[in-house]
Amino acid sequence: MAYQTVEEPILLALVQDSPVSFNLEASIQKLKVLTRDAAEKASKQAESTYGKEMAENAPIVVVFPEAFLCAYPRGYDFGAKIGSRTPEGRAWFQRYHASSVPVCDVEGPEMTAIRSAASENGVTLVVGVIERCDKPESGPRRGAYGSENAGGPGTLYCTCLTISPQGELLSSHRKLMPTGSERLVWGQGDGAGIRVVDTPAGKVGSVICWENYMPLHRMAVYAKGVEVYCAPTADTRDTWTSSMRHIGAEGRCFVISCCQFNVRSDFPDDYPGYPGLAGDEIVTRGGSMIVGPLGEILAGPLFDQRGILTATVKRSSLIEAKMDFDPSGHYARPDVLRLVVDGESKEAARCV
Repeated sequence: MAYQTVEEPILLALVQDSPVSFNLEASIQKLKVLTRDAAEKASKQAESTYGKEMAENAPIVVVFPEAFLCAYPRGYDFGAKIGSRTPEGRAWFQRYHASSVPVCDVEGPEMTAIRSAASENGVTLVVGVIERCDKPESGPRRGAYGSENAGGPGTLYCTCLTISPQGELLSSHRKLMPTGSERLVWGQGDGAGIRVVDTPAGKVGSVICWENYMPLHRMAVYAKGVEVYCAPTADTRDTWTSSMRHIGAEGRCFVISCCQFNVRSDFPDDYPGYPGLAGDEIVTRGGSMIVGPLGEILAGPLFDQRGILTATVKRSSLIEAKMDFDPSGHYARPDVLRLVVDGESKEAARCV
């Protein structure tokens, strides 16, 4: 049998941009436009190597930043100090809650519009949202795509959604551990959201921001066979680049790390987080990138501007990379080390 020399490409894309903060409807419309733009850019990049027909039919993954729908409230403390809260801070929390996404209402207007961004463009869509829990379920039950915990009507979660090219909600991962002051406004997720799902582009999983600094969390995702590791984040430091390169090499997977870029004018005029800052001054500088399974940078990092990054990859390079290191295979040493995850079912899932 002749060795197959032409392998179907996989197209990876990310969008480094800002939502219309605290305006969910406008942010969803922006999501749709930018998803289309990312899919078109990824296909065009692949054309020169694979030809137009193969590029147009290749599976695409498009990733958006943490809290893209529809605000990462950088710079604001919601009027909270140890032992006291202000009425103004409570009012801004209510405004934040009102502009968040009712994920469990899968067939409701907000989630239908978000899911259509994937189906209208034929992409696997990974997008960070702020999740609210005050609407009844519609469509699939919570446990089919994430945690069975309904949450409280006033609780928000920092969540990452993965949506199929047909518009099906595949997974909803709530951030396990909000960082620092995030813990004031976001609840904690649970192990049911640690999922890796099958897509036309391969097995896709999501790990949010500083969850990527949790070694056991990373290992749980590796053990589930992740191939496209999505890392929506709010971390804009130069050191983030080295962390993403390490994860690519450690997990022998493709890594798509996506951060927002925004300036003061991307927030409401009365937003109290940046008093006196000019409208064009940068609030979040980005740093998004795509990394290969040996830790090599395939695109980015992109700083200090809006933009779309793309990379055309081959699934075979994942197996090539695992010749000498497979974190959940011959390098796992289950006779010595064992990870137990309280996950999707009542029984603990062992990752060995």
